[in-house]
Amino acid sequence: MTAPDTTRDPESPAIDVVAADIDAGIERRLATKRGMLTSVGGSAIARLMVMPVSAFLGIVVTRLILDNYGEATYAQYTLLVGIAALLPFTDLGLSAAILNAASAARNPRTDPVLRGVLVSCMRLLVCCAIVLLTVAVGIYALGYWDVLLGDGLSLGSGALAATLCLAIFALNLLISFAQRILIALGLNTLVVLLGALQTPVVLVVLWLTISAGADGGYIAVASYASTFLISAIAFVIAVRRISPTIGVAVRESLNPRVRGERVFNVAWPLLVQMIALPLAMSSDRLVLSHLGSLDDLTEYSLAMQMFTPALGVLATAGMSLWPVFARARSAGTATPFSPHAMAGMFAALAMGGGAVIFMFSGWLADLASGGRIELGWPILVAGGVFIIVQAIKQPYGMALTDPRGLTFQAACAVVLLPVNLGLTIGLTPTLGAPGPLIGSIVAVVTCQLVPNVLLVRYRSRRAALADEIPESGAHHQ
Repeated sequence: MTAPDTTRDPESPAIDVVAADIDAGIERRLATKRGMLTSVGGSAIARLMVMPVSAFLGIVVTRLILDNYGEATYAQYTLLVGIAALLPFTDLGLSAAILNAASAARNPRTDPVLRGVLVSCMRLLVCCAIVLLTVAVGIYALGYWDVLLGDGLSLGSGALAATLCLAIFALNLLISFAQRILIALGLNTLVVLLGALQTPVVLVVLWLTISAGADGGYIAVASYASTFLISAIAFVIAVRRISPTIGVAVRESLNPRVRGERVFNVAWPLLVQMIALPLAMSSDRLVLSHLGSLDDLTEYSLAMQMFTPALGVLATAGMSLWPVFARARSAGTATPFSPHAMAGMFAALAMGGGAVIFMFSGWLADLASGGRIELGWPILVAGGVFIIVQAIKQPYGMALTDPRGLTFQAACAVVLLPVNLGLTIGLTPTLGAPGPLIGSIVAVVTCQLVPNVLLVRYRSRRAALADEIPESGAHHQ
């Protein structure tokens, strides 16, 4: 006997069997200790493998551009590639809604909430893409690219190349959400490995461009096209993994009579964090350039060049925890490891990475600067403490990815901005290069880490108390 709202067709038994296999795979990856450790460790290892390969191929790309097209073309390439970094908020934080809905779905192939969330997100992402396309074409038609991007856009192809880059970036918004679905299915490692395709694709396009004797002004377009290709591959995989949900959502998004699910309750808090946190961290160099010396700025920049990859590994590993917490929260069960245990694991990982960086810092500094920049032990210690603090913060932040938790984190991020800036301004004249890092450590601990830990502990105690009340009632009966 089926539920009243359930329909059956000749293919449904096969779908049910496949869905059961998918559910078992998700449970194995997200709801067991071994699966969770594999997901977190696999994501970190994949990122560690991808980084040196991408860095080496990036150096090859740089050398080929400089040798074959000159400094002006390379300047334009770096300028246009950097546009994407200035627009991290273009998806409006909708990835949070997709991650939560896909993680919570018991059967992603048939879950109506996931489908409704995708319908809402698709409509909003189409609007975002249209706005970006309109802006790109409008700037090109009015001839404002030179005004916006300055002298770095020195080639005749610059304006059209910038328009194409922004247009492809806009189109990528329409399908990039599929990567969030894969993360929600416990496939974050696959997403990281797909990202490794970007630089090789650019290198192949560059080689073909050089071989054909074509204009090098459009090389940056290949970078955006490779990102689109990665998103397209992820989209195809996601479509097959949760078929027919995405296809149905696409059709329903075109029907104005179909209502989607609420998404902005989790989207806007993530959007605030996507804007506030990078802004807080990027202000350090600006303060150093005004209040510190040139040596302070170069020392800080070189140190962060060493520690930033470690932060990337930790962020990648931390992202794999989002679906773990979201799925457990939806099912009303505990995660395989508590946030406190996970924080200890992440701290140990960060301590190991920091120790390696500290040991090889002298050699790395000589390699990068040719011996012109020396890193003192204060900034190395500060950098190590900073990545440990960021590592501990990851599990607690991922435990607070429900609407109220994300809103709380958004408020903390807003408070962090002036606190971090004030501490950086106050410490830089006295401490020099380590000043901004020490200010960031204090700001992150007081404005993010401690509040997140306290809220997680409060929720855990409240949940434990709620579990005790029914048990005590049963004993009295």
